Amino acid sequence: MQIQYKIAQLLKDSGYTLSAAESCTGGQISHLITMVSGSSEYFLGSVTSYAISVKENVLSVPGELIKEHGVVSTEVAAAMAEGVRALTGSTFSVATTGLAEGGDERFPEGTVCIGVSSKWGTETMIFHCDNGRTGNIRRFATAALGFLANHIIKHTRH
Repeated sequence: MQIQYKIAQLLKDSGYTLSAAESCTGGQISHLITMVSGSSEYFLGSVTSYAISVKENVLSVPGELIKEHGVVSTEVAAAMAEGVRALTGSTFSVATTGLAEGGDERFPEGTVCIGVSSKWGTETMIFHCDNGRTGNIRRFATAALGFLANHIIKHTRH
C-alpha cells in the first residue's frame, strides 16, 4: 500500500487533520496526499516555502534559527512543521528542507531534514538518498510521509 493511502486510513474517520510545509519537495507531499479521494476531509493545506523569507514571514521560523543552524537543519524542519501546524490549526504537520541537488559544506546532495509536529510533540529526522534531483524529491516526499505515519501511529494507537 502506498504511504499516502495508509495516512488516509489513519486520519479519515478520526477527526484528525494534516498540513504540510515544503521546501525541497516543492509540493510533492501535498500532491501525493491529494491524489487520495476524500483527502479534503483531513488535509487542510500546505505552504511551499522555497524562499527563506516565506519560512520566516509565513511559517514564523526565526531568522536567528536559520542563521545559527542553516536552512537545511532539523531545527528549521521542526520550526517549519510547528509553524504550518499553528497557521492551519491542523492536528499533525510534516515539513521538509533539504538539498535535492547540489550539496553544501555540511550535507551532500540528496539530504533532507524532516519535521513532524502534533500536540504530542515535534520529532525530526535526516534522510539521505542519491537518485538525482527528481528521484531525490520523490524519495524525500515518501520518506517524510513514512515518518509522519509512524508519528501518527505512535501517538494515536493504544
